[in-house]
Amino acid sequence: MVKNQFIINLPDVESTLKFGSTLADFFKNKKEFVPIFLNGDLGAGKTTFVRALVESFPGAENAEVSSPSFNILNIYPTNPQVEHFDLYRLEGQCPDDEFFDLLNNKKTLTVVEWIQYLRTEFWPDSALLFTWKDAKAGRKIELTVHGPTTPLLEEIFTFLKSF
Repeated sequence: MVKNQFIINLPDVESTLKFGSTLADFFKNKKEFVPIFLNGDLGAGKTTFVRALVESFPGAENAEVSSPSFNILNIYPTNPQVEHFDLYRLEGQCPDDEFFDLLNNKKTLTVVEWIQYLRTEFWPDSALLFTWKDAKAGRKIELTVHGPTTPLLEEIFTFLKSF
């Protein structure tokens, strides 16, 4: 069984890009996914991470990765498909039913920026929470399991501890 939390240090943009592509390597051959929640300030590196993640999947040449701040959702035609939400503009509001349907779809990889704007009572049973924080050099990510530990979450933790 894994510990519920650990820290990943990202001293520069290159390490953030590497972290995104490393996580993509883990997910490339999976058939089931857990949502990835990103919590952090503006400019923390959340969208940079998502760009590296998405661009590391097959089909990324047809994906234009950007922050979905104005349209709330970008769906990237990658394998696996990535659904990229940005809840920044929904502060204090509840997303629609389509959001929850997509969030609970274990067949696509769902990444949600600004998850702090969604009350935890609406979170799915299991998710990965990445909390972006300032560090002396670059950023650090506090990686936490939300909900009960599943075999997939244990596998992700073991994989990322080698990063």
